[in-house]
Amino acid sequence: MILPGAEPFLLPGGPHGVLLIHGFTGLPAELLLMGQFLQEQGFTVMGIRLAGHGTTAEDMSHMTEEDWMDSVRDGYALLSGCTERISVVGHSMGGLFALLLAAEEQVFRVVSLAAPIVIAEERGIKFLPPRDVSEGLFVPKARRRFADVPPVVNRTYRKMPLISVHEMLDAIERVKERLGEVDVPALIVHSRQDHTAAPESAEYIYEHIASREKDIHWLEHSGHLLPLEEGREKIFADVAAFLQKGS
Repeated sequence: MILPGAEPFLLPGGPHGVLLIHGFTGLPAELLLMGQFLQEQGFTVMGIRLAGHGTTAEDMSHMTEEDWMDSVRDGYALLSGCTERISVVGHSMGGLFALLLAAEEQVFRVVSLAAPIVIAEERGIKFLPPRDVSEGLFVPKARRRFADVPPVVNRTYRKMPLISVHEMLDAIERVKERLGEVDVPALIVHSRQDHTAAPESAEYIYEHIASREKDIHWLEHSGHLLPLEEGREKIFADVAAFLQKGS
């Protein structure tokens, strides 16, 4: 059963559709404020729910990175039915899938927000047990509470399936293999104070995508959860301005 408020959302607007993809253990609602801002700018916005998210951590543990990518493909297909062109914006692991979608499908523009290519050492990734012993293992997942956000955002999973971390690492490797196929205009937004997705992740994406129009917007004081933190409105405005180019 999906948690109340954790459902995917569709915000009708103009002919330019924007697909929003949330991050690892996250919820569509984490991108709802951005979606509402983009709708006010005239976009039609869909926030998808990745398989196994917004339900239970046990449910998530049975999903693969291909299941997550299929959720993205389904959202793209649905949004294609009601818009003329689609741009894609992903936060954290959702940024990885945004880049994969840009490699697979005809998207107009792509935005990655704090997408991880390198996991910060502070996250203890070097202590991750091998895949063959990670099945059925969970670790606590702490996160600070946010004000002025949809209430469900503060009800995200409080434990994390270790097998799902392996799936996320597989997604990272898949993105690294396919970045050279991404040739649409790209905006990479990352904080130099991100202690989850190491800042060199943004540099790696920038250097390896084939896009001729590409830019990194560096943030100096934000953390990892860019769509929720103080100052998010400036990020929303920058993303909207980028998506409106060439429209």
